Amino acid sequence: MPADPSTLTVPVSGKTGSRPVRVAAIQMVAGPNVSANLEEAARLIEIAASQGAKLAALPEYFFLMGMNDADKVAAREQDGNGLIQKFLSETARRFGIWLVGGSVPLVSSRPDKVRNSCLVYDDNGKQVARYDKIHLFGLELGSEHYSEEKTIEAGSEVVALESPFGRIGLSICYDLRFPELYRSMGKVDIILAPAAFTAITGRAHWETLIRARAIENLAYVIAPAQGGYHVNGRETHGDSMIVDPWGVVLDRLPRGAGVVIANINPEYQASLRNSLPALNHRTLHHC
Repeated sequence: MPADPSTLTVPVSGKTGSRPVRVAAIQMVAGPNVSANLEEAARLIEIAASQGAKLAALPEYFFLMGMNDADKVAAREQDGNGLIQKFLSETARRFGIWLVGGSVPLVSSRPDKVRNSCLVYDDNGKQVARYDKIHLFGLELGSEHYSEEKTIEAGSEVVALESPFGRIGLSICYDLRFPELYRSMGKVDIILAPAAFTAITGRAHWETLIRARAIENLAYVIAPAQGGYHVNGRETHGDSMIVDPWGVVLDRLPRGAGVVIANINPEYQASLRNSLPALNHRTLHHC
């Protein structure tokens, strides 16, 4: 069993430094009004910042859970311009934190579709990364019917970025079911997985998928989610969580709006990777 993170003195090189840093996953129950959702997001971000978070991540569709799928297309923005992106930039700068917009509807090559884009802003409010969701959710199970491909244009580029907290890999929701995506990121210290998991699939698979991605990549996973009953009749699973590289759930919130907070400890992560160098033991690199 690895040593307790509070007692480790393993030196760490690179950008992450060696001191723990507080991070936050924000859970929401978004509705059909963009402005109201942004106000709620701001309230929760302020709570996260007041608790010492230096990195805060919002869930998928934090800006809107519309009455129908086409509502997000009507809310689409040009990359670099628009109400939602202005909010993210100004809020990151105001609180001096790195802020992740779980997904933002950006213009695509089709007028009837959007790119579902995870945007990352640094503490100066500058957009430093964009990831367009690659895997589009589809489900036909009982009364549950979903087909994201009808309103979303899939991305194709894997995105990982350097940050003061380590190397961060970006993903969104359904991506969690495709481990090859995370393998193709290279060695990442933190995985972001903002989501709006359905209640039925979330109960069955959410925690298992998040902990699996953490364990197999020896990475922290920050998974902010939608969690509750929405005005449009949809129920999302919630259970936002932050998981450490050993698969331990550090903090979670089962339902409702709120903030999940935990420390990321680079020394602890380094000790795990030294003790169990599974990432160096890989032999199949073709995927």
